[in-house]
Amino acid sequence: MDTSAITALAALFGATIGGLTSVTASLLTQRTQVRAQWLRQEVLRRQDLYKYFIDDASKCYVHALQHGEPDIPGLGRIYAHLGHMRVMSSPKVLAAAQDIERRIVDTYLAPDKTFLELREMVRSGSVDLFQEFSATVRTEFESLRGSEY
Repeated sequence: MDTSAITALAALFGATIGGLTSVTASLLTQRTQVRAQWLRQEVLRRQDLYKYFIDDASKCYVHALQHGEPDIPGLGRIYAHLGHMRVMSSPKVLAAAQDIERRIVDTYLAPDKTFLELREMVRSGSVDLFQEFSATVRTEFESLRGSEY
């Protein structure tokens, strides 16, 4: 075989391998960027969901502490948030949210609280409805942040 043909073939193979490497690197980079963008959007969606859940559950809980009649529209909003969490959240977050829902419903069945009883609940920390939920959500966000890289 002619040395010029070997040189030409070597150049052709080198250019082909270099081009394939460049295309592969570009595809991997694009895939990584798309995944990172998806994760950022997922975190924002979950943050909104959890924010609205906490707002609505807080209102229902305060209502439950003061009234024996349930706030049906408020409980309906909580139920809707739980439906979204079944799709988007980890099982641990969903379980913590369902525990909050149960505690709110149980509070409606308990006697109404006076202001002095509420003050004592605040002092003792028993009024804190979201401690476990918040810790579970924080763990979920940390795991999502870790999977971004």
